[in-house]
Amino acid sequence: MFAYSSVFKDESKLDINYVPSRLPHRESQTQLLNQFFRFAVETPGKMTQRVLVVGKVGTGKTAMTQLFGQNMVREGQKRGINLHYVHVNCRECKGSLFMVIQRIVLKFHPTYPKRGYSAQELLQTLMQVLDEQKAYLILTLDELDALIQNEGSDSLYSLTRVQEDRPTPAQRVSIIGIVRDTMLLDTLDSSTRSTMQRNIIQLEEYTQPQLHDILNDRVAGAFRDNAVPSQSIDLVAELAALEGGDARYAIELLWRAGKYADAQSAREVLPEYVRKAVGSVYPTIRKDTVATLSLHQRLLLLGIARQFKQSDKAYLSMGEAESAYAVVCEEYGEEKRGHTQLWKYVNELSNLEIITTESSGVGQRGKTTLISLPKISASELEKELRKTLSV
Repeated sequence: MFAYSSVFKDESKLDINYVPSRLPHRESQTQLLNQFFRFAVETPGKMTQRVLVVGKVGTGKTAMTQLFGQNMVREGQKRGINLHYVHVNCRECKGSLFMVIQRIVLKFHPTYPKRGYSAQELLQTLMQVLDEQKAYLILTLDELDALIQNEGSDSLYSLTRVQEDRPTPAQRVSIIGIVRDTMLLDTLDSSTRSTMQRNIIQLEEYTQPQLHDILNDRVAGAFRDNAVPSQSIDLVAELAALEGGDARYAIELLWRAGKYADAQSAREVLPEYVRKAVGSVYPTIRKDTVATLSLHQRLLLLGIARQFKQSDKAYLSMGEAESAYAVVCEEYGEEKRGHTQLWKYVNELSNLEIITTESSGVGQRGKTTLISLPKISASELEKELRKTLSV
């Protein structure tokens, strides 16, 4: 009997949380990040740093900062420096400073009580722990947009000023913020904004040849020899380039194409499996993104999805979206939010690139916001949202 083996040799190399040992076409940005933080391993405690990493989805922001953090901790260990790197996703923490600081404290004290403290008390506890352990922390706030949108300037101001007026002169906390664009910073007060905008590292969208290089690296680690022909890599790179140079999408597409190959007991990931995978991978929304949305963001999005599913329209007006949302709220027994709150939800969903928005033009009575789902199947989006709402 024919013994079939998978096209994969280590599919974990294609996991969203995997941090590769090298990042093609991010060498110069990584080197700049290293230069900003040289003091952390040369003169720790003498100063602190704040850096902003900016780029669209799939430009390597998270992978670059995590790889940087691993290397910095390793270098600190070589030099006998108690340096820690902690990476926190603010959206997973619901845009709450309390949850962000709680996660950091639990890294140092896993049994620390999870209730009974305010965010400011936790922040002071963190500083006390760092002093006691003579430790230094590089904190990366991924999807910083969520914290700013939810709590404004106050939380970020507290983090950037936590080391002022302390009895010890040692500077123990440096911050890296990750955002998709800098426009949101305009909502901050001038003091906090100037602090965060001092050092900016911009990551541009990957080009098709750059995506090709990234995919070649991942193929070498994840697939068996000769399992992925060059024309399949070419096709994935082309499709990802059309989606705004999104490397995350490219890697997810490659993984899913491999799964289709395995399902057919194939020895190679042929272009046909890539084409099949395209129909089931949506670059602007994934399960992990949907799971981090608030209840009423999901209810609003479900209403929008249903409206598009039931009509041939390319756009919905804000009024139509509100009406659809109201119906969904009634179905799920939830009290609907007001217009101002819904407007905030629409902006947040737009920032996540789940929907797009634009102002109405000629031919529309009055001025309104038009909403579209340009790259997502409304029926598949509805299905995914219903799953999360039934949990």
